[in-house]
Amino acid sequence: MRIIIRTLVVMALACAVTPAMAQEKVRLLLDWFVNPDHAALVVAKQRGIFIRHGLDVELIAPADPNAPPKLVAAGQADYAVSYQPTLQMLVAENLPLVRVGVLVAQPLNSLVVLEDGPVKTLADFKGRKIGYSIAGFDEALLGAMLESAGLTLKDVTLINVNFALTTALMSKQVDGVIGAFRNFELNDLALNKARGRIWLVEQNGVPTYDELILVAKRETVDVARTKKLLAAIAEATTWLKANPAEAWEIFSKSGKDLDTELNRLAWKDTLPLLADDPLALDRARYETFAAFLVKRGLIKQAPAIDTYLRDVK
Repeated sequence: MRIIIRTLVVMALACAVTPAMAQEKVRLLLDWFVNPDHAALVVAKQRGIFIRHGLDVELIAPADPNAPPKLVAAGQADYAVSYQPTLQMLVAENLPLVRVGVLVAQPLNSLVVLEDGPVKTLADFKGRKIGYSIAGFDEALLGAMLESAGLTLKDVTLINVNFALTTALMSKQVDGVIGAFRNFELNDLALNKARGRIWLVEQNGVPTYDELILVAKRETVDVARTKKLLAAIAEATTWLKANPAEAWEIFSKSGKDLDTELNRLAWKDTLPLLADDPLALDRARYETFAAFLVKRGLIKQAPAIDTYLRDVK
């Protein structure tokens, strides 16, 4: 009897250990410090959804937000959260990257002013100061937006405010800021007892694009593993949208300094923007935006679309 019991115990332990041993380890680099944009990834990890899909995913916040896609291209991580425009510009520089999924399938970028300030329309920016964070890309977006109102970049003064967009606006250092994420900067202004006026880039001269995407190295992308990763993210997205309060509790307790009032406000604005289907791919969107990047002088030639888009359905 003891031998039988001992055998059953060993078999039970083997069954318990085998799934854990079967998990594929995945290194996934974030684009920035952890924030509500990463809600689906955090929930998938904290609720064990990745594990149920056979993946042991490590989420890594970068020391340098420009580094993740380059580290993936160098084979130092499996995936990175990045941006459609960044991918297209890096691929034009011959980095071996492919887009394998999407987290936010619309722009978050916007142009923001104080609601009680002097700028009421895009035309009112003539002679004004505009703050930006990312040289080149922010200027390209702003240039297209101003042209939709009959202005050019020569009609404004550009000031690099790094990422202190709200501070620059509140201190009147600038009259407006480009590069403001619509789910964060407006809430940051509200916490400072101010209201913002917003122009969405895709409604003012800029083609729509995917804001947050997942990229992998072209030569080594594992399609089967990627399908499991995206299936887990889709499951997490469905659950957190159906259970936003419980999901917030999980997210806010998952790391240091996440339970803030800004994150709490941004959480409500971010959840509706998360892509329900991380596998969705609009190839025409990438072709159109590549043409925009060429027109604005950010890339010399649009790379062949099949070299950097991977449909893993």
